[in-house]
Amino acid sequence: MKKIGILSAAVLMLFSLASCSPDSDIQHDESSAASKNSALADQYTAAETENTVDNETEARETMEDIFYIEANGTVFTAVFEDNSSAEAFKDMLKEGELIISMSDYGNFEKVGSIGRSLPTNDQRITTEPGDIILYQGSSITVYYDKNTWNFTRLGKINDVTCDALLEAFGDGDVTMAFYLSELQA
Repeated sequence: MKKIGILSAAVLMLFSLASCSPDSDIQHDESSAASKNSALADQYTAAETENTVDNETEARETMEDIFYIEANGTVFTAVFEDNSSAEAFKDMLKEGELIISMSDYGNFEKVGSIGRSLPTNDQRITTEPGDIILYQGSSITVYYDKNTWNFTRLGKINDVTCDALLEAFGDGDVTMAFYLSELQA
């Protein structure tokens, strides 16, 4: 019985001590928590703003990396390669739409003269449907099948098949328009 009395007294003493803490300490802890929450909110807002700026910059850069090819009413979206040849081609397209009469060659590409020479960055590659190649510095080719040679890639139409390209290009000669803004079509 004596043990229960001592235990009860100890518990009562703990409750008394806990209830004696000054209110100013509680307020300090609350204002400290509010301050920490405010700092976290500021960090979140700053990170969110940074992400928005990064996303907008990425979208602008992505739009700057895109060009369009139109053949017989079908428009394809292509992405420029990262080389000096593609930069020169992009500069050429900044002057305006480039319309080229293209002929079939070898049953794997359409080829036509661009009317001037661009720098070359030839590498041995195997083309795929959708590859846009600078050939001998002054001709552009759009591949709809495979071929291996030393080429300079200007860009690529992504996610396109041989059949889809042939359907748009048709048999024989075709006129293609190359441009930077989708609104030019």
